Amino acid sequence: MAKRAEQQAKIGATPQECFDAVTDYDSFPTWQRAVTGVEVLDRDGQGRGKRVRFEVDLKVRKVGYTLDYSYEQPSLVSWRYVEGDVKDVQGDFTFEDQGDGTTLATYSLVIDPGMFMPGPLARLLSEGAMKGSVEDLRRRVETS
Repeated sequence: MAKRAEQQAKIGATPQECFDAVTDYDSFPTWQRAVTGVEVLDRDGQGRGKRVRFEVDLKVRKVGYTLDYSYEQPSLVSWRYVEGDVKDVQGDFTFEDQGDGTTLATYSLVIDPGMFMPGPLARLLSEGAMKGSVEDLRRRVETS
């Protein structure tokens, strides 16, 4: 059964700086706590990852999956599931300029792990992995 979750954070950086960090897939294992491996399989005409394979530690189990990405630079990075250890995953990162040198980053995700996910595990996904991803993004761009 698919689970939808969303996390937000105000980040002390521009939408472009957030966009640049989120599209630098090769660097993810160094700053995204859940990501243990990344391979960019295909790039678009601007050199951005078009098809990307991830290895992720979700705490309850490790999974691998491949995503196809699309972009509306600098405000949106979205993805859809291609294949892997889950049944389906799709989502996006949006970056809204707050007009004061900050950005509201919103991470939205719909995931169907292909197995029963009780309430505590769904909360772990939303409050743990997703919140961690947004916090990791904030640290990445605010300290760069």
